[in-house]
Amino acid sequence: MMRWSPAQPPRPGCPHRRLRHLLARELPYGLAPGASTFRPWASASFVGARHLFPCTLAVGDAAMVGAALQERLSAAEWTLPGHIVADIAVERGAAQDVLQIEILTVED
Repeated sequence: MMRWSPAQPPRPGCPHRRLRHLLARELPYGLAPGASTFRPWASASFVGARHLFPCTLAVGDAAMVGAALQERLSAAEWTLPGHIVADIAVERGAAQDVLQIEILTVED
């Protein structure tokens, strides 16, 4: 298993950039993505990564927007060669106007 380090480059074929691009197309007006990060993830059977996308909400109720966004992202078709989106979670961030989107991908 590959150990995670901020100094090491991502695994070959890591879909983080493509995922960020696809996510930006799915975000509603008024929700701006911030600096994203990812961290390798593994279980007994799978290898993948946790992708974290903080987003700032310009207008609206964060709870309502988060619930609608969770539903929208869960229904979206993600095209990531060699990877599968296994789980998506939308939660409120530390600030009142921040939503944290976490996407778990596994290698296909």
